[in-house]
Amino acid sequence: MSDPRLRTLKIKTGVVKRLAKEKVTYEKEVTLQKERIQKYKDQGKDSHDIRKQEEVLQESLMMIPDCQRRLVKASEELKKILESEQDLKESESYIDAEKVLEEAEIQLHKDAEVLSVS
Repeated sequence: MSDPRLRTLKIKTGVVKRLAKEKVTYEKEVTLQKERIQKYKDQGKDSHDIRKQEEVLQESLMMIPDCQRRLVKASEELKKILESEQDLKESESYIDAEKVLEEAEIQLHKDAEVLSVS
């Protein structure tokens, strides 16, 4: 892997992969947090405890758009590299990058149902 373009491609692919995973993690956290809050309300827990859990929920909700924005930017950068380095099309790094980009596109176009606060 002496070609510096392959190294750049691997790095950019890793960034997109990490950001997509981070976004999924925050979305799962929001879902779990909503369930936890509802459970606390159903159990009649102290209002202070419920407010604290709602603060945690809000923090997670704020992170999703940030992850989305960074994922869009990183995906666009990776797309440009793939377009400009067509001669690497047969390399493993290029093929991996295409797969990661496809997976990221799914995350980018996924419904934001998780963002609705109940």
